[in-house]
Amino acid sequence: MSSTSVSPPVPPRRLRLIQVLTALLILGALGLAVYFRDRLQTLERYGYAAVFLVGLVSNATLIFPVPGLAVSSVMGGVFNPWIVGLVGGIGQALGELTGYMVGYSGQELVSDRPAYHRVHAWMRRYGIWAIFVLALIPNPLFDIGGMVAGALRMPLYKFLTSCAAGKIIKNILFALLGYYGIEALFRIFG
Repeated sequence: MSSTSVSPPVPPRRLRLIQVLTALLILGALGLAVYFRDRLQTLERYGYAAVFLVGLVSNATLIFPVPGLAVSSVMGGVFNPWIVGLVGGIGQALGELTGYMVGYSGQELVSDRPAYHRVHAWMRRYGIWAIFVLALIPNPLFDIGGMVAGALRMPLYKFLTSCAAGKIIKNILFALLGYYGIEALFRIFG
């Protein structure tokens, strides 16, 4: 992605709509996070839908942490870890749309932090590969990456594709760790 690939500013009416939708998504994600915070143990009976929902909510909340990878790990020990990883990764990728929309709308939540400038430089240089690597590695910088991708007007399909690829691989790995970890415990303790 070169420095000339930044799109022109968003028209004011469209920008206002994006800002309102972003605020609604964040408030909805926060509400779901509060609702499910104390109910994670009961999610097992909902199976893959629970993995998707927790993945979605855990990444849609920019402030309130929800343990999405932990749920993928635990549920990987209960259900098919490959499907858990796929479903959790897709949910998490869709949840990252809130950060993308914040950046796209022009809101500057973290632009004064050094991490923002570092991620911005990575995004200008590596584009979708920066998103893929940030999504693949468990780290707190992905929210900033999503905001930068939106601010740079990275096409949504490129953002979602590279984000989903990284998140799916990461979730499959964590689900397999949960699966083989539980299998090892059963072998050790009978």
